[in-house]
Amino acid sequence: MSTTSTAGIKLKTSRPAFDASVELLSSMRFAISLLTMIAIASVIGTIMKQNEPMSNYVNQFGPFWFEVFSKAGLYAVYSAWWFLGIMGFLVVSTTLCIVRNTPKMMKDMRSWRENVREQSLLNFHHKNDWNSPLPRAALAQQMAQRLGHAGYKAKIVEKEHATLVTAKRGAGAKFGYIFAHTAIVVICIGGLLDSDMPIRFQEWFMGKTPFAGSGVIADIPAQHRLGLGNPTYRANTAIPEGQTSNTAIIPRADGVLIQDLPFTIKLNKFNIDFYSTGMPKLFASEVEVRDHETGKIFKSVIEVNKPLIYKGLAVYQSSFEDGGSKLKLKGYPMAGAGKDSFDVEGEVNSATPLGKEYSIEWTGFRPFNVENMASQDARGVAKGEKLEEGFARGLRSLDRQLGSAAKNANNKDLKNVGPSVQYKLRDQTGQAREFQNYMQPVTVDGATVFLAGVRANPGDPFSYLRIPADDEHTVKEWMRLRAALQDPALRAVAAERYARRAMPAGGSVANSAASPAASAGGAALRGQLEQSSARSLNMFAGAEAGDAKDGSTAAGFVAISRFLEKVPPAEQEKAADIFMKILNGSMWELWQAAREKDGLAPVEGNELHGRFLQLATNALSDASFYGAPVYLQLDEFNEVKASVFQVTKSPGKNVVYLGCLFLVLGVFSMFYIRERRLWVWIKDGGEGAGAHALMAMSTQRKTLDFDKEFADLKEKLPQSA
Repeated sequence: MSTTSTAGIKLKTSRPAFDASVELLSSMRFAISLLTMIAIASVIGTIMKQNEPMSNYVNQFGPFWFEVFSKAGLYAVYSAWWFLGIMGFLVVSTTLCIVRNTPKMMKDMRSWRENVREQSLLNFHHKNDWNSPLPRAALAQQMAQRLGHAGYKAKIVEKEHATLVTAKRGAGAKFGYIFAHTAIVVICIGGLLDSDMPIRFQEWFMGKTPFAGSGVIADIPAQHRLGLGNPTYRANTAIPEGQTSNTAIIPRADGVLIQDLPFTIKLNKFNIDFYSTGMPKLFASEVEVRDHETGKIFKSVIEVNKPLIYKGLAVYQSSFEDGGSKLKLKGYPMAGAGKDSFDVEGEVNSATPLGKEYSIEWTGFRPFNVENMASQDARGVAKGEKLEEGFARGLRSLDRQLGSAAKNANNKDLKNVGPSVQYKLRDQTGQAREFQNYMQPVTVDGATVFLAGVRANPGDPFSYLRIPADDEHTVKEWMRLRAALQDPALRAVAAERYARRAMPAGGSVANSAASPAASAGGAALRGQLEQSSARSLNMFAGAEAGDAKDGSTAAGFVAISRFLEKVPPAEQEKAADIFMKILNGSMWELWQAAREKDGLAPVEGNELHGRFLQLATNALSDASFYGAPVYLQLDEFNEVKASVFQVTKSPGKNVVYLGCLFLVLGVFSMFYIRERRLWVWIKDGGEGAGAHALMAMSTQRKTLDFDKEFADLKEKLPQSA
């Protein structure tokens, strides 16, 4: 029996170090070590997102570990120099293993192993002997014939005073080793052919450098562009509807490289269909391709998993995005006493100036949003604030209600909440906050509100300001109330009206008539009520002097909470109840005063308007955390879709397919083909009568099937003809 050695090729030259290196490189233990290292690297590459923008890694790991992981090349594991080096050594090592073992295996497969002796057969575990009335030659012929019927190839060898029948079956099992190891070499070569080594080579020796700036692609210099002769690449190109592209972008760690294409792609139309959950069901691009060399023009439809194959390039439908939708919005001031709206126009992926201090960067637009509106979870964005229970409102975060509907594919509480726009508001210092506003009001917790999302960091979820919709389903009434709260004159009018209506003889707060003070005591009480009302409005508007430890001025329920902290604990609950009654009544009068100033009739004091005022008050408190000088509401839009294609040139793809075929053949050969060897030693019987046969059988893998086969042959071979 032959076994495969784990040692390498042993040379005997005058250079011992070279001999040792060749032996190590060609040894099986070295190849297994390399495979283990590749497996570990692949795990790292699977866990850690690859080829992300460097800023993402800085935010995730911090400056120190970002540098450590960057030096180790973990952000692009599969193109790191050490990973490609391991792949190269694995190819060389496995090739040497094949070269070393294949000739011996081929020789062993052809060998009949006829140099055995009777004594060695007696030492086999699987053996049997018997006497036969047939003479030795006839018995040998009978054995060869029966072994042939059993699927064995047999050969008769004449020995001194004996005849040996040697047989073999399943010798092709050794092809499993050859095919499997060849598959490793072929797959690694295919992987190296499709790696970015050709691009790195051009960067190292041909002066190609990534482009880190911005501008028109056609104006980018030649040192940042790769020609049509680039043997392999994987690039992306985004094409809006009605526009064309003849280049693609290859992302690099410190910029991008521009890859020229041999044809121009024009996106005529982008089609998309959705499931009820909001997940994309089908998206396909109707394109028109023009060959630069021949001028040939043809149309095609590119779908997911149905790429366009042309001139050795594969154009895949990768994703889709906004191609520069035209937006029209209404802007409402969020500071000061101004309430008049103004028009704002923008285009996605561009910027619009907002006065002299801000610019609006339009980052996204979605024509519809299918969201899970069942969850009632809410969290405040005012993290770190210690507010009295009952006043901790903050901005309502709807991240469990809003977001990708893919998380709730089987949820029945999904609803299309309409279009939304996403933008960044950047000031002169470069600081920016990101906003996401919905065009239509939605019902959340039983209230119809407009959602205005905000976040300070890109990695944070949006938190949402809930602006209640008025009777006309607009934000105008809330904006009117917000402006009135910032107007000292209207606050004074509201306080005076509240004091008149809150007098005992004046009836309820909602009563429009008030009785005049009949005594000095009544006048004093009225003055106290007016003073309390004015202070509650000033405090809620943030017009009172700062009373925090740092001297800052608070507004909304935070300011009220700070005021109540000064009240003795035993009286805080009663004081809070009185204060809220005064605030609610004062806010009602403020609303009526604002409408009267604008020439509008007072609103009816009913449950619907009372609910609106409550929601409006909560939103006014939350607005102090919104952090924007304006609120932008989407009014009109003209959607422009864009399709994102992945363009690949993969000369190693067919090589990898060939390697996979070899791997399948190798695994099949090793697991399903079992090599068996059988010998029958025949010598003359005693006194020249008949013959004596000794059978022995061996295999490299002893299984129950082998035992069963031996038992079957043990029963059939001794039978006389």
